[in-house]
Amino acid sequence: MELRKNCAYSLVIPTSMGVRITPQNGQPVHCSDTFTMQVTSAESNVGSISSFLGLPVKILTNFVKGSPIADMIKSNLKSRHMDFEGKDVPQGGPWGYRHQFNIADSGYGSRGPRVHNDRAGEVGRLLSVDDFDLDRIFGEEGAQMVHMSGLIAALSPETGKFCLELARAAKKYGTRISFDMNYRATFWKGREKELREIFSEIASIADVLEGNEEDFQLCLGIEGPEAGGKDIAAKIENFKGMIGRVRSAYPHASVYATTLRQVVDVNNHLWGAIMLAGDTWHVVEPRPIGVLDRIGGGDGFVGGLLYGILRDWEPEKWLQFAWATGAMATTFLTDYAQPADEEQVWSIWEGNARVKR
Repeated sequence: MELRKNCAYSLVIPTSMGVRITPQNGQPVHCSDTFTMQVTSAESNVGSISSFLGLPVKILTNFVKGSPIADMIKSNLKSRHMDFEGKDVPQGGPWGYRHQFNIADSGYGSRGPRVHNDRAGEVGRLLSVDDFDLDRIFGEEGAQMVHMSGLIAALSPETGKFCLELARAAKKYGTRISFDMNYRATFWKGREKELREIFSEIASIADVLEGNEEDFQLCLGIEGPEAGGKDIAAKIENFKGMIGRVRSAYPHASVYATTLRQVVDVNNHLWGAIMLAGDTWHVVEPRPIGVLDRIGGGDGFVGGLLYGILRDWEPEKWLQFAWATGAMATTFLTDYAQPADEEQVWSIWEGNARVKR
């Protein structure tokens, strides 16, 4: 995939930043009294792979003016080596705007994780193309790729328009477009026609399309894979068939990718992936991974895939690195992986968990 040269940023990412509140020691929310609060968003999780490995990443978002949570978010993004740009929105009083809260436990053993999203008054719902100079961002500064998520495209009518305009501006200036479907039923309720049109237009000009079987079915209306039993490895050919149908409907993209996950229990998964790059299939057969916290694993996968593309590696390495960064993300208590270097990621791919001295 040919990328723009001499750009200020490798990745530009629109997102709505918030915080995750998690009980300690894998305990459920309802019976805990000690919690950890961390900064998070699915889209910034993706960008963390590139930012920690030295590529320039820029976040486009909104902040609540005067909020200590906004200050926490800004400090966190700086610590992740990310630039950011966004409007400081007046709170409007105690019942005004705020950053989203994601309240979740990690689960343990046979008890699955539970996630409660509290997004009332979310400032990210106000993201507007009027608050960003897209000609400056994509024309003067330049970006090799913009990555956007269905979570942001579906957050509000304003953010749907924002993502459409970002995609159009990226296309105008030759910036590659990555689109992760990230379907959420609660976001789509009563808005199916509106959102299907938005998602279809973005997918029609995207260069990289990511999603799981539910994402492609419900966001784009693509027939899912045929049933293949509980063994996910046996379903690989059926997943290929689904991706083939996505390609037929949206042929502009040159990369289509999906992950494969079979949950043995909360802390033990089988993790695999499939990618169609050009006319060539690449498959990572599901392999066992140990899981500390599964939230963010899919974002880690997408982050590794985009990093491989941005580094201009061979496509086979894109998928291998993506598999490993996805697996790595599940070993962190943050929702995002923080790789020390490429070698650490490749050690995960190689199954090398020995001590490095």
